[in-house]
Amino acid sequence: MSFAALGLSAPLLKAINKQGYNTPTPIQSQAIPAVLDGSDVMAAAQTGTGKTAGFTLPLLELLSQGELAKPSQVRCLILTPTRELAAQVGESIAAYGQNLPLRSTVVFGGVKINPQIALLHRGVDILVATPGRLLDLYNQKALKFNQLEILVLDEADRMLDMGFINDIKKVLKVLPKQRQNLLFSATFSNDIRDLAKGLVHNPVEISVTPRNATANTVKQWIHCVDKKEKGDLLVQLIKDNQWKQVLVFTRTKHGANKLTKQLNEKGITAAAIHGNKSQGARTKALAEFKQNVTRVLVATDIAARGLDIEQLPQVVNFELPNVAEDYVHRIGRTGRAGATGNAVSLVAADEVDQLIAIERLIKQVLERRHMDGFEANHIVPVTTLDSRPMKNKPKNASGANSSSRSNAPRSSSNKGRGRGGNGSNLPTQNKPSRNSTNNTNKKPTASTPKDGLRSQPMSPKRRPNG
Repeated sequence: MSFAALGLSAPLLKAINKQGYNTPTPIQSQAIPAVLDGSDVMAAAQTGTGKTAGFTLPLLELLSQGELAKPSQVRCLILTPTRELAAQVGESIAAYGQNLPLRSTVVFGGVKINPQIALLHRGVDILVATPGRLLDLYNQKALKFNQLEILVLDEADRMLDMGFINDIKKVLKVLPKQRQNLLFSATFSNDIRDLAKGLVHNPVEISVTPRNATANTVKQWIHCVDKKEKGDLLVQLIKDNQWKQVLVFTRTKHGANKLTKQLNEKGITAAAIHGNKSQGARTKALAEFKQNVTRVLVATDIAARGLDIEQLPQVVNFELPNVAEDYVHRIGRTGRAGATGNAVSLVAADEVDQLIAIERLIKQVLERRHMDGFEANHIVPVTTLDSRPMKNKPKNASGANSSSRSNAPRSSSNKGRGRGGNGSNLPTQNKPSRNSTNNTNKKPTASTPKDGLRSQPMSPKRRPNG
């Protein structure tokens, strides 16, 4: 199937062709006709499947056929959870809408509000916004919704996770009742379905991937390591495997800053991106990472779904997330749109429960690997891949379950490594030969987002897959 067969007009097809794409992804082939038909849509797809283009292309088509926005009016509102995601959605709209007379603007916090007010005063056909800044602008009477035709909630599950539910409800109260509603999410959790009950009406429901699945193009494994040695192990992995571009996740802002400093001291260029950083600093760090000026980007979970980096080869979980679902979103930054990638997790003794929860969620026992000189003092047990709750067994001094040590097969060779129960819980006290990882040094396409806010026209973004 081609994009032309989906009912898109010549100006959009020309823009799509300019980006180098001619075949829609599964989410696009299902979502585009449903949106063009005027239906409400609930769509679930993991990151990297093209869901951003799945709603930007048809809404551009619909809006191009109507009356342009009047002063201070908004015809389509797209809500996103993070500034980075808002900017990237705006870039997608600019790239595909470059041959259309529509105006679009992106607004978010962390930058001055007055320039945003000035842009909104002339009226915009498409407004991409984070919930907090949108409410600020509305309360200052900078925009009106009398002309609103379409509402899009992008990464709706992430917005709920980040505590935006009250803001979303406030926004819904001021919007016209007659509108088309599009809800896009990585999963259809119970909370998402509760939100949908008061939002969408007789929706077309689309799901192109199993819930909480990880992309089969991502090779995943773990290293058992003592917490104090994680930084040195990461340095060794980067140097030994000559990783040129690595996205590293930490749980806290302080941890991100500390690791960034350690990497720079070891001669590995690194930058941190998290909520305490100014918008200018976050934009600069991301741009330099995309351009390979910075080798390592250290991020908290604010970036788990907000980053779009072409062919990112390596993701490292320096610390496992407290919520298992966040693991799926983190490693979804690599292996996108059919590209291959690696996801490495460094697991300390106090993270065994998180690992078990992750393996049960993704229904996969992750391969255990070892590196000379970084032998941990704890054992990672084999996970039982079922939904039974983990028993609260007494722990030994190292933090591992006391029963897991006696059950773990002991081996110092490379035999038995792999998935499942065949040696995947090798004890780390022994010193096996170093198991080097695959070196996938794929170069990303440089893309430097502008700081502050975006408004048509903008430089087209190379990647349309959202």
